[in-house]
Amino acid sequence: MLDSKIPEGHISKKWTDYKDHLKLVAPNNRPKIDVIVVGTGLAGASAAASLGEMGYNVKAFAFQDSPRRAHSIAAQGGINAAKNYQNDGDSVYRLFYDTIKGGDYRAREANVHRLAEVSGNIIDQCVAQGVPFARDYGGMLDNRSFGGTQVQRTFYAAGQTGQQLLLGAYSALSRQIGLGRVEMYNRHEMLDIVKIDGKARGIIARNLITGEIERHSAHAVIIASGGYGNVYFLSTNAMGSNVTAAWKIHKKGAYFANPCYVQIHPTCIPVHGTNQSKLTLMSESLRNSGRIWVPKKIEDAQAIRAGKLKPTQIAEEDRDYFLERRYPAFGNLVPRDVASRAAKERCDAGFGIEANDTNEGVYLDFSSEIISKGKQAAYAAGNHHPSDEEVIKLGKAWLEEKYGNLFQMYQQITDENPYETPMKIYPAVHYTMGGVWVDYNLQSTIPGCFVAGEANFSDHGANRLGASALMQGLADGYFVLPYTVSDYLANDIRTGKISTDLPEFVEAENAVKAQIDGFLNNNGTKSVDHFHKRLGNIMWNKVGMGRNEQGLKEAVAEIDALRAEFYKDVYVPGSANELNPELEKAIRVADFMELGQLMAMDALQRNESCGGHFREEYQDSEGETLRDDVNFNFVGAWEYGGSDINNEKLHKEVLNYEYIKIAARNYK
Repeated sequence: MLDSKIPEGHISKKWTDYKDHLKLVAPNNRPKIDVIVVGTGLAGASAAASLGEMGYNVKAFAFQDSPRRAHSIAAQGGINAAKNYQNDGDSVYRLFYDTIKGGDYRAREANVHRLAEVSGNIIDQCVAQGVPFARDYGGMLDNRSFGGTQVQRTFYAAGQTGQQLLLGAYSALSRQIGLGRVEMYNRHEMLDIVKIDGKARGIIARNLITGEIERHSAHAVIIASGGYGNVYFLSTNAMGSNVTAAWKIHKKGAYFANPCYVQIHPTCIPVHGTNQSKLTLMSESLRNSGRIWVPKKIEDAQAIRAGKLKPTQIAEEDRDYFLERRYPAFGNLVPRDVASRAAKERCDAGFGIEANDTNEGVYLDFSSEIISKGKQAAYAAGNHHPSDEEVIKLGKAWLEEKYGNLFQMYQQITDENPYETPMKIYPAVHYTMGGVWVDYNLQSTIPGCFVAGEANFSDHGANRLGASALMQGLADGYFVLPYTVSDYLANDIRTGKISTDLPEFVEAENAVKAQIDGFLNNNGTKSVDHFHKRLGNIMWNKVGMGRNEQGLKEAVAEIDALRAEFYKDVYVPGSANELNPELEKAIRVADFMELGQLMAMDALQRNESCGGHFREEYQDSEGETLRDDVNFNFVGAWEYGGSDINNEKLHKEVLNYEYIKIAARNYK
């Protein structure tokens, strides 16, 4: 049984509990304490900036050419916070409750409450940095709704919220770089962690430009390297996103928790061909204004796929707004896992509208919103009897102001005008709720190794609510790690600088070089992408939206065989001492192979359906998730057991709820 180190009787540990450690040394006499931050997305950039501000010597590593390239920049819709600006009944408790419920009661209560507590501070921090959040007509910060909630608590900056928040964090990071407190290592990738006397004391990194293998020591290491959605090959993640940093620390003793919890986002542009390398996300914020439907008649769906019928030719009474039909209380704003499964059910039944290999796609239609907002705009302008043309013109103008960049992006990709024709969407892999197990202080089972943002498992249970990823990343970086890392480092005041000549560094570096040499000297015949695509097919078909016992067992065996073939027949061109993208991919895919097996094993042992984990054997009569709160109310944390994945050992952290009553999720 895992000890999550949550203080008894406290839903949140008070920040003042750390004050004695923070005041141990006066700032002017502070010793040289080094901290490494791996990953400079929102969580990493904010953590590095905060720790630099506190006087630590920070080394920040990014495999991109700049922190501004981190995948956080792709987040579109917004960031949650319990400010209650709309006066619609929001509160810290309600955000806390919605997050626990949205995660299907599989999140740790104390961490989620802390997240809700600091959410308001995040908005204040970002406004002070100059983040241009949208504002209403009175100049106040505006809010919109997201899936899984019935209040408006999502702050946003058009459809580019992640970009604006990352630029805010990057400006804070740049200030610390300018002051000499943070040293930035762009185009560097962490390939191993170094432990000395059981503690994290540094990393081995590869300079991706020169190929040089470097040793870097520190008194603490923070992993903020994002999620592992690219194990499926096709996902909404940036193509460089990977699990390597998190997986390397797992192999050195950090438990990996709930790897089977993967979020399928309901509003992505459907797959259009077998040679596609990435999927494009359309923001969940569009579900505020768009209505999701498929034809009621299967012959209409067939005619649309054949190009004989246009969606605008389908009469209103012949459209099935299936989310509104099944979930009248939440309608199109049900949580992502619910919306995704509902879309899959309609497509599996033959009502899909996209003419691709699998006929998978549904419509996201804005025609009703155009008319509604157009009439409101006309009335507000004093025109109480507008013509249809005036209504449509004003409605389109309202949509353009709200979602213009998203509509433009969709049209550039599909060559269809979403103002005139409904968007085509279908679920795709997006976010991973699983990750490295951490305690309440965000420390892994390796002392001195902390994990932040999507790389850890801590806050979202089995399904993340929309607009909560940015909230967690900034909460971890700005408002949690500065306190908890300082708490840990209080014991290192007299440690002194850690030498990189120690045997542990030599051993770790040699292991990294051996792996690189193994790939470059392998006389294989197939590319890395060849194996990655095959892994993705196995994962999507058998560890995807719908899972069952037979498929999961087959996945474990098939990935095992694929992994053996990968090491035998992969071809990596070039050399180690140069820019070599194929080598980078080979190292990452090797880790994805092992992770994929563990994901299937974790899904296999969890004999229930909850959130993003849907076992077809465990569903109720209406196709909803059927949890087993007696036997599976735990976090499944896996301990590495060697190259044979079957030797992984499962540890269980029981989830005890004091302030939330566990109940069946109901969005009807």
